[in-house]
Amino acid sequence: MPRTSEQYKEIRSEKKHKIMDAALELFASEGYHVTSISKIADKAHMSKGLLYNYFQSKEELLLEIVDEGFRELINNFDLNNDNILTDDEFDYFINSMFEIIDTKRTFWKLYFSLLLQPSIAKIIESKVMTLYQPMIDIMEKYFAKKKYKNPRIEALMFGSMLDGIGLNYIMNPTLYPVEEVKSYLIEKYKTIK
Repeated sequence: MPRTSEQYKEIRSEKKHKIMDAALELFASEGYHVTSISKIADKAHMSKGLLYNYFQSKEELLLEIVDEGFRELINNFDLNNDNILTDDEFDYFINSMFEIIDTKRTFWKLYFSLLLQPSIAKIIESKVMTLYQPMIDIMEKYFAKKKYKNPRIEALMFGSMLDGIGLNYIMNPTLYPVEEVKSYLIEKYKTIK
């Protein structure tokens, strides 16, 4: 019996994610520049030609990995998508952020390593800012509602703090005081100034 268009879409999605998983693992362990399309295809158990049916370049593949990694985080922010962050959504985001970093450790290791490589950081900068900027805008409104003196700067500082927390947690998860940091963040930013 021939496959339906839905079955073809599902097969295509599975193969695409197989490629992305292989690339993520190789980029994180061997480095972006060292990893060739051939290595990715071998790891994904497919031909290089078939891989090119899914991604036109290594750069496109990297951007798709970054997009997917950030989307998971973003999907746990402003859950009802009304561009207004409530205290409950803030709590949920902070708690889910640590869970996502923990369960997607390879992605976040890759992300932080990419930031330290100027030539690669330039490749992902536009993608990251496209995903990150709406979160900063919503955080600015949240901090304005909380009566912070400079909500924009507070939103940027909050984003920087999350980057630092994520990096420290990735580097030393067993010694990082996760619960205390989560409680601190929630308490600090839910309190009205």
